[in-house]
Amino acid sequence: MSVKPNVLVLTGFGLNCDHETAYAFELAGAVANRVHINTLIGGDVRLDDFQILVFGGGFSWGDDHGAGVIQALRLKTNLGDRLLAFVAADKLVMGICNGFQTLVNLGLLPGIDGDYTCRSVALTNNDCGNFRDQWVHLAVNPDSPCIFTRGIETLDLPVRHGEGKFYADDKTIQTLSAGNQIALRYALPDGRVADGTFPHNPNGSLMDIAGICDPSGRVFGLMPHPEAYNHVTNHPAWTRRLEMDKRRGTVPPTTVGEGIRVFENAVAYFSG
Repeated sequence: MSVKPNVLVLTGFGLNCDHETAYAFELAGAVANRVHINTLIGGDVRLDDFQILVFGGGFSWGDDHGAGVIQALRLKTNLGDRLLAFVAADKLVMGICNGFQTLVNLGLLPGIDGDYTCRSVALTNNDCGNFRDQWVHLAVNPDSPCIFTRGIETLDLPVRHGEGKFYADDKTIQTLSAGNQIALRYALPDGRVADGTFPHNPNGSLMDIAGICDPSGRVFGLMPHPEAYNHVTNHPAWTRRLEMDKRRGTVPPTTVGEGIRVFENAVAYFSG
């Protein structure tokens, strides 16, 4: 029997998705631990004891100086070397929404040419000028090295953010595209990329980018919330889908939401 990977889910000032994220990893077969950022910095919990590190959603420090900025500064100042060692040890790092914003501010993403210290992309204010709380369709890049999206073609997930627009210079965007580091893109209901169409692309992200990974595929950040689709009834169209299944005479094989597949891929990485 394979050993379940230990997952560290950061909690702390303004973060609010830690319970759902820990629950999602437990559904996927991991051992999840919610750890306050001060506990980690203080050394009462050792980062080395975990195989997966998760920066979850919320509004760390109220996003007072920009989304994820203070959290990134605090972590880089106190744990910078340990974070780099964690990535180098063939472990997994995931950033969801505010966590994605933190990863790009830290420089752990996009990690081009193995540089995990350079801040070369940004997640900035939505083009629409307001906070978006909605579900989106996502197209998955089948050629991406991303561990978390393996075997997934499309996915519906909710977003809830005011600073989700992915932005970078042309050279960086081209590098990400050429290396298949663009793992997720906002899409239309039929699976085609949104091509900037609002509200399918809810924030104006360049190239409809919803999530990227580093070149190894082990560091992954995305604005949508996979932990928020942990049960079929989370989806806004679940009653319609249930009725369609009834009319077809089929029974859904599970009540687990499709978002859990992302976490299952992370767990499976350590199973073999």
